[in-house]
Amino acid sequence: MVSDLASNAGEPVVIAKKESVKNFMAALRADSEFSFDLLMDLFAVDYLFWEEKEKRFEIIYNLYSLTKKHRLFIKVQVRETDPTLDSVAGVWPAADWYEREAWDMFGIRFSGHPNLKRILMYESFKGHPLRKDYRYNERQPIIGPLN
Repeated sequence: MVSDLASNAGEPVVIAKKESVKNFMAALRADSEFSFDLLMDLFAVDYLFWEEKEKRFEIIYNLYSLTKKHRLFIKVQVRETDPTLDSVAGVWPAADWYEREAWDMFGIRFSGHPNLKRILMYESFKGHPLRKDYRYNERQPIIGPLN
């Protein structure tokens, strides 16, 4: 489930394997020793121009335990050729919109997501605007009023 451990500014960081992220997250929530009952945030990072990074994208989960008062960051790396990860919306309902945002902005797909569609951009928008290779100067389809 885990491929590495680290620390960032004193906060524990776990590098999790893509294949087991959903089960790992469910265990962290269910285990009374950890009690991570709150998904504070989920976001993506694009490492396109970082030569030392083997995989282009990283999804970072920020977990917090309200009862134990501790935090944990989980990082999961995904390849550009297969930017897919299991959805954790069934574990934390808050992940629903976070995963939609990561899909909309970076093109990272979440398998098993209940409603994976754009959340910030309109449906006919082409591409994913926070990717480092997004061509900002290309024209997008014009949409009319949304009445």
